[in-house]
Amino acid sequence: MDYKPSYLKFSPGELQERADKAKIRLASCDLCPWECHVNRLQDELGHCRSPANAVLYSGHAHFGEEPQLVGDFGSGTIFFTHCNLDCFFCQNWEISHGGEGRQVEANALAAMMLELQEKRCHNINLVTPTPHVAAILEALPLAVEQGLKIPLVYNSGGYESLKTLKLLEGIIDIYMPDFKYWESDIARRCSGPPDYPEHTRKALKEMHKQVGDLKTDSRGIAYRGLLVRHLVLPGNLAGTAEVVRFLAEEISPHCTVNIMGQYYPAYKAHLYPPLDRPLRSAEHHEAKKIAASAGLQLVK
Repeated sequence: MDYKPSYLKFSPGELQERADKAKIRLASCDLCPWECHVNRLQDELGHCRSPANAVLYSGHAHFGEEPQLVGDFGSGTIFFTHCNLDCFFCQNWEISHGGEGRQVEANALAAMMLELQEKRCHNINLVTPTPHVAAILEALPLAVEQGLKIPLVYNSGGYESLKTLKLLEGIIDIYMPDFKYWESDIARRCSGPPDYPEHTRKALKEMHKQVGDLKTDSRGIAYRGLLVRHLVLPGNLAGTAEVVRFLAEEISPHCTVNIMGQYYPAYKAHLYPPLDRPLRSAEHHEAKKIAASAGLQLVK
């Protein structure tokens, strides 16, 4: 099928209005639940350490994402620098914590989107977009004006503000958030915010309300919907059974979820047992079994 991305339904003026609303919020930044209220327009840095402009690490056709995003030509992945979480086991810590990357203006971000489309990528996959929502919305009208016409994927850690998600309604085609932890104490110790579970539950409900269950075309490539990632942690620290129950009962019995088994002790994880060891295959197998028994749609 020939799917028309949702953002193409907006006029240039309507897209610009969304960008303007996001940029205004940078003056007292509240784009995520930290609500630091720093003036990023005046180079003040909040919890995520992000300036007003987008900071990019890389952009390329990625073949390691979920099959529904990769297809034959890859997911057009744009890695943003900085993050609003402080996961001490982060596998991309050089980017999220170390700040590797370069600041770019809106026209450069738009050009990267168009370059990925030119490479026949199936989507624009915005990785860690939360601190950069204003910059993304500023670049989007420029990209659309020059012919952007593939779905946008919002690939986030799950710690989202409802106010920001409502600003993105009708813009984002595919939401792909993490649901990292069920317990507040575990969230605080591992990633910083104790209210992570609360905000993530609300965010997933809003995302699903906007885009529904994941939908794929005749080739099996996603064009709209919600796809949740859940990284299984050693010692069941992620609370997989509770996360699965929530997804099945409060989001959708048909929710698509990737029960991820690639945990290994990166960054500072060697200091925090039991996260100082790799995930055991039996732990991953049990987590997938729990998700399957709940009737969720598992990513293969």
